[in-house]
Amino acid sequence: MSATDNEPQVAPRATPATAQGGTAGPASSAEDAELLAALGYEQKFDRKVSLWANFALGFVYLSPLVGVVSLFALGLATAGGPSILWIGIVGVGQFLVALVFGEVVSQFPLAGGLYQWVRRLWNGRYAWFTAWTYICCITIGITSTALFSSDFVASLFAGTTDEPGITSTPAERLWIAIGMTIVCLVCNLFGTRTLALISKIGLAAELIGIVLVGFYLLIFERHNSISIFFETSSSNHDSYFSAFIAASLVGLFLFYGFEACGEIAEEVPNPARSIPRAMQLTVAVGGVAALFAFVGYALAAPDLDSILSGEDGNPIPSILQASVGTVGTKLVLLVILTSFIAGVMSQQAAASRITFSFARDNMFPGSRIFSKITSKHRVPRNALLAVNVVPLLIFVFVYYSPDSLTKIAAFQMLAGYAAFMMVVLAALRMRLKGWRPAGAWTLGRWGFTVNVAALAYGILGMVLLAWPTGDSDTAFVDRWIALIGFLIVSAVGLVYLLTVKPERQSTAPEGDAIEVAERLRSRAALATSTTGEKAA
Repeated sequence: MSATDNEPQVAPRATPATAQGGTAGPASSAEDAELLAALGYEQKFDRKVSLWANFALGFVYLSPLVGVVSLFALGLATAGGPSILWIGIVGVGQFLVALVFGEVVSQFPLAGGLYQWVRRLWNGRYAWFTAWTYICCITIGITSTALFSSDFVASLFAGTTDEPGITSTPAERLWIAIGMTIVCLVCNLFGTRTLALISKIGLAAELIGIVLVGFYLLIFERHNSISIFFETSSSNHDSYFSAFIAASLVGLFLFYGFEACGEIAEEVPNPARSIPRAMQLTVAVGGVAALFAFVGYALAAPDLDSILSGEDGNPIPSILQASVGTVGTKLVLLVILTSFIAGVMSQQAAASRITFSFARDNMFPGSRIFSKITSKHRVPRNALLAVNVVPLLIFVFVYYSPDSLTKIAAFQMLAGYAAFMMVVLAALRMRLKGWRPAGAWTLGRWGFTVNVAALAYGILGMVLLAWPTGDSDTAFVDRWIALIGFLIVSAVGLVYLLTVKPERQSTAPEGDAIEVAERLRSRAALATSTTGEKAA
């Protein structure tokens, strides 16, 4: 349901202001609903996602285990051991972005995350284009995660994993991806409680797969020296600098997903406080876990040269086979598969919530259909079904063009970074106009500095993602595929935006971040005054 007024009335109850000058988030479901009403919407979802479950959702979306096992061979084959440095570089940059997101979501804890944030920070037109870009990103995310899982499923069900580089055939990849997508969709249709439970299971699987296996590999199965992380090598690039830049994908592909914590804000109790914490935990814990996993597998690789040369493109099963045997390998692969399932589920949930939020504001074709919530499980079923249509089509495309997967993933991340930076830019623009975030969690006087640093990092990340891949002999389209794909998607979105003008069909609030902040501060001051009078 969209607001019918650009100045929604603020509910009378409030909570005390924070030390940074913001307002405390609601402590009960009744106060959550009041804050939501103050922002122009009715409570539709069940608030059953705890702080722990919210963190688990973001963590399995970011999925350091899935990220490392998917990109481990690529990083080492591209730039050798020093490719691990990108996990730290990107981790710091994305933590800055998470801090900016935290301030925004604390003031606007609304389903749909990025779309709602930029709508309130700028306007409906800007929000439409941001949402279009981001929905494209997540849709491809569902696709790539399901497809990347296929090699591990093939290894899991193979008789042995003695031979390096076990990979799925195009047909196996197609059916595995379709099966995973359908299983995750069915689980998501059972509601928020099921999503939270599987997210927690996925988190436990991630930690088992990283901590227990990592410690075992480091203590008992070290075959290589720590010096490998300082030895440069490249077999696919004209210079090491270009190789190291290309290896940035190890970090850039890894650190996204923390924004999913905010996509389900209307399903989280006390979201103004808990969601910023969940985002920060996701990036920090995920980064440390990814570093730990990368180090463990690299030092335990019995045939590191074959990975560095690119001969072994799927080395994790063979590393596990040499270290923990067939039974141990199967168990770890089962853990990895659990992480893939949880990751696809979280991506489906995030995509469906932003589609629902988009439709609720009458900004989406078929808005009446996609803004519906099921009465039993309280999920946007139609939106969930819709966000899985394109992945199924892309699965078929990849079947006929097996080499296109990494190209599709490259576009995915560039679109994701662009959507992130639209939020960061909108926040900076509103700060320059006088906005002081008034949520339960703020950065205080550090907000402006962090905002500028996050924008600078994000622009750098976009440049790296758009950077041409391969060497001088690679075809032009293949070298620039990420940028070309992004420009095509952006052009399609802009044509629709400028011709149909969907923002004119919506009466939902927009560009009111300063006004809302002032009302929230007044609300907090009134609550503090009332509390003082009662105490007296």
